[in-house]
Amino acid sequence: MSTGSRIERKKYNKPNKSGKKKRKNNSKRPRRWIKNTIIAMILLFFLTIISGAALFGYYASNAPKITEEDLVGQVSSKIYDRDGELIKELGGQNRDLMTPDEIPQVLEDAVLAIEDARFYQHTGVDPIRIVGSLIANLRAGEILQGGSTITQQLVKLSVFSTDFQDQTLERKAQEAWLALQIEQELSKDEILTLYLNKMFYSNNTYGAKTAAQNFFGKDISEINLAEAALLAGLPQAPSDYDPYSNPEDAKERRDLVLGVMLDREMITEAEYNEAVNTSIESMLQPLDDGTVQDIDFVMDSYLDVVAYEVQENFNMNIYTDGVEVYTNVDLDAQEHLYNTVNNNSEIGFTDDEMQTASSIIDVSTGQLVAVIGGRKQDAIMGLNRANTLNRSVASTMKPLSAYGPAFEYLNFSTGTLVVDEPYEYSNGAEIYNYDFSYEGNQTIREALAGSRNIPALKVLQKVGLDNSYAFLQKMDIQILNNNEKELVEANAIGGEMTPIQLAGAYATIANYGTYTKPYSVSRVVTTAGSVLETEVVSREAMKSSTAYMLVDILKDVPGNFASRSDIEGLHHAGKTGTTNYTDEQLQQLGIDASTYAAPDGWYAGMTPQYAIASWVGYDDPYQPGNYLTLQDTSIPQAIYREMMTYLMQDVPVTDWQKPDTVVEVEIEKYTDPVKLPGPYTPSNMKSEELFIEGTQPEDQSLEFGQYVNPPTSFNASYDQENQQIVANWSGNLPEGATYLLNLDGQMIYQGTDTAFAIAAPEMGSYILRLSIVSGNSTSDTMVIELTLTEESSSEETSETSESSDESTDESISDESAPAEGETPTDPTTPETGTEDPATGQPATPPATDGAQAPSASNAG
Repeated sequence: MSTGSRIERKKYNKPNKSGKKKRKNNSKRPRRWIKNTIIAMILLFFLTIISGAALFGYYASNAPKITEEDLVGQVSSKIYDRDGELIKELGGQNRDLMTPDEIPQVLEDAVLAIEDARFYQHTGVDPIRIVGSLIANLRAGEILQGGSTITQQLVKLSVFSTDFQDQTLERKAQEAWLALQIEQELSKDEILTLYLNKMFYSNNTYGAKTAAQNFFGKDISEINLAEAALLAGLPQAPSDYDPYSNPEDAKERRDLVLGVMLDREMITEAEYNEAVNTSIESMLQPLDDGTVQDIDFVMDSYLDVVAYEVQENFNMNIYTDGVEVYTNVDLDAQEHLYNTVNNNSEIGFTDDEMQTASSIIDVSTGQLVAVIGGRKQDAIMGLNRANTLNRSVASTMKPLSAYGPAFEYLNFSTGTLVVDEPYEYSNGAEIYNYDFSYEGNQTIREALAGSRNIPALKVLQKVGLDNSYAFLQKMDIQILNNNEKELVEANAIGGEMTPIQLAGAYATIANYGTYTKPYSVSRVVTTAGSVLETEVVSREAMKSSTAYMLVDILKDVPGNFASRSDIEGLHHAGKTGTTNYTDEQLQQLGIDASTYAAPDGWYAGMTPQYAIASWVGYDDPYQPGNYLTLQDTSIPQAIYREMMTYLMQDVPVTDWQKPDTVVEVEIEKYTDPVKLPGPYTPSNMKSEELFIEGTQPEDQSLEFGQYVNPPTSFNASYDQENQQIVANWSGNLPEGATYLLNLDGQMIYQGTDTAFAIAAPEMGSYILRLSIVSGNSTSDTMVIELTLTEESSSEETSETSESSDESTDESISDESAPAEGETPTDPTTPETGTEDPATGQPATPPATDGAQAPSASNAG
């Protein structure tokens, strides 16, 4: 009953449109909650605004004062050497300053289009630009554009650091406050003029007016649309967009500016097309370096590396940010390297167009001691080949891609056998050695020191491309093939890297396998006084055993395979590298096949203290006449010798110390697996080789024979009735051994019987020789000389035991007899004969003719 009543009441109170009595509505509670939330949010908003304004006011009150001198002047950066001595200052002292009425409209349009389109609408800070940049960056997931106005950029360049670490909220607030102040004091035209006068345009050029004169040979009033767009785009990254060094990147940036101008309807379609079709090269004139000092050329390449590192590591620009940079350069060594490649006639450069690049690294620290990126330069901030060269390092790659990984991952020894023979890549393409010949059996030591291509390929194939790539990556070497980070089999004998990277890899070998990423900057001090230390990257790239074994092999190269790199009295090692032209390229260049010609020559060398990598060649080796002769390819060796001699003149000479994980063992060469020498291994078939501890051989080689006991008895008699000589003997035959009976130099019997009858129808002398043959070894020979006469019809015999240097039979090859002058003796049994008074050793018994060993030419 009560249940039914409740149902009826619910029906009665249900809202309807008929005007009947409604149930009491409780929806006011959620509405009140929403109202309270909105009020709280409004209060929070105003509190945030008030707090932000208060914080902004606090930061602004502590902002530095900005003067007219700050706005007009250029804060210089100071560059110091490794001893803390000032080398030079980088700044804008040599500028032609513009006045507001000198700014051409085309330049103003280009700059505002790409940098600050609302320049004439904002008052120093542009909230619309800030919000737009924030949205664009959020959509991209990275910082693509900034929100700073031209006025803010002017403030930053005048009194603040551009270091990313200094981009604090306080700094940005002060920057905005000062920008607002400047807008109150100066006109827009004056601000834009100060900005254009302060900008850095690459190649030690500051200010747009100076850039127009230096780059185009024009007054600023005469520049055209393409030139204005180039100037507008350069300041964002002047080194990257340097039109002289990077014309393609400069064009891409210029065309971006032109595209924005077209979109904003500042230019017509026809003007756009004409400008983008103007090449960068056609716009430029040669740079005038009449005011350049010698130190600018000496330090040019090194400063390029410094600028890159400071930008990469600290997001700062040494040409605009007024920083103090403490470098690792040895200024004396840098000057000596510069003079070596530019002024030393003994080095042997053929002409001024032949180029070079060289890098010197301190092995223990990874610091760049000196860098040269070219020679006979006519402009500063020129092409730095030491940091940008993309040419194959040729055979200097072999220790890095093939032999190093083989020691590291496969426990190869320096005596491991590898055969130099006709061979092909896995895809069927042929591979040749540099001399188009084959050496046959080689130890790893011989193959690497002698720079044989085919053994290097075989070793890489055993290592595997993945293992090799992993080995290289630990030295920050990223090889690209088909635009992918991967190796191909041809990387056994080459691969692209810069001289700095190559020197870093060889410094790793010299430093027992510890890799330190080469670096030129020790620390940077910002205008705010912050000291920024370079974070040194160091890791174990290979085991010390691997590094030591490579060094030990490469010690054989200077003097033996690289004559111009030899330095007397110095413990050092190195590797040559030479690239080749294809047959088609030789034909295109008109070079006869009999003429030696190479595109590139390399040498990488090291001591325990320094590593040096040098390249020589032409920038375009595929133009007629731009090839290296055999003598030219040795120029990197001469640079190495000159510089290493200079660097080591006041350094104690030391040698690498063998790690405990490496053992040195005498082996018999070309044995597989590697074996110890046998008792008759010739000296020229022995070598001292290195092994990972625990992998050294224990078995002895018997390739050149073992001691075999001679027969115990040997007799012969004449059977007159049957006109034959009957020989009989006895002895202890080893398993598989046979008796060998020889008559007058001819083998007449070989087997295990102990008697043999020999037809003797004529009188005369008969010489019988008997020995035991076991495998490649032959015992001492027992000899009977039997004389038959008609008068006596009887025999006269004499028995001797002798050693001979002749083979007993054609069926026994030279490979089973000892070398001439050697006597097989049982090291466990005293020899008959007398003791040599000079040596105290048993005297050599009579020479045998049945125990000859194989010659060296037959070995392996």
